[in-house]
Amino acid sequence: MRLFRGLSNVPDNFTGCVASIGNFDGLHLGHQRILQELKRAAVEDGLPSLVILFEPQPKEFFAPQAAPARLANFREKFQDLKNAGIDCLLVLPFNHTLRSMSADGFIRDILIDRLRIRHLIVGDDFRFGADRSGDFQLLRKAGEEHGFTVERSQTFTVGDDRSSSTRVREELAQGQMTNAADLLGRPYSMSGRVAYGRQLGRKLDTPTANVLVKRLHLAMTGVFAVQVTHTESGEEYIGVANLGVKPTVTDVPEPSLEVHLFGFSGNLYGQHLHVKLLHKIRDEKKFNHIDELRNAIAADKQAAKTYFAARPDAFRF
Repeated sequence: MRLFRGLSNVPDNFTGCVASIGNFDGLHLGHQRILQELKRAAVEDGLPSLVILFEPQPKEFFAPQAAPARLANFREKFQDLKNAGIDCLLVLPFNHTLRSMSADGFIRDILIDRLRIRHLIVGDDFRFGADRSGDFQLLRKAGEEHGFTVERSQTFTVGDDRSSSTRVREELAQGQMTNAADLLGRPYSMSGRVAYGRQLGRKLDTPTANVLVKRLHLAMTGVFAVQVTHTESGEEYIGVANLGVKPTVTDVPEPSLEVHLFGFSGNLYGQHLHVKLLHKIRDEKKFNHIDELRNAIAADKQAAKTYFAARPDAFRF
């Protein structure tokens, strides 16, 4: 997948595309349906498929502390789109210049002049341009004038409700991992590089990998049974993880993912892990003493092992 960071990095000889615009946060089943439509249209037109993202996401630009927690950081989103078979990704910096661009200017300068767009697929609630003045009808009118077509993606439902990133966040916040997986089409996961931490896990007889999550907020916190893939080797493990801010051992809340792998001994620093959070064991809790934390960790490890022991056919490593 070709990555264009900013409009200026789209080559002058770019021959056109079939595109979609959105956050694609978490790449749930509704997003996946849009990407299927996008790839189908691209094949029919003989053009590359292209997704347009904004970084930061608009809500993060306007109110970073109040913005919804990301389901996926940029690296994870890039990998999701690549795995989905998208040809090109354009990342537009959402800044004061872009937020002030009129809807007509967005269509003219980005979609027509630079991308030479032939077909565009957008969600049924897509808005764009300064003051969110652009909508589907404006895009369709511009398409009629400039020779491109616009398609409204159909709402995708799971159960009785619309599949959305908001709904995934709600299920995760309630610890409903199976429901979240049903919306995503796969277990919820996080990926990142292993960095040096405080080494406290070793002192508690439970060495952990400190996975950098690169998020301002977390969609959920707690202790989880996890399935982990070592990205570089492809080797898989099961284990237990704490996702949160480690309230017992730090005074400065900072999102972190600490993963203990059952049966693993080795050095993971600087390497990447892909962590599937399968089952919530308990909420994150602040303990009064380290001994209380040690006992809780032992119970968490046993709870995770019990979870996996009940599913021997699914987890054989």
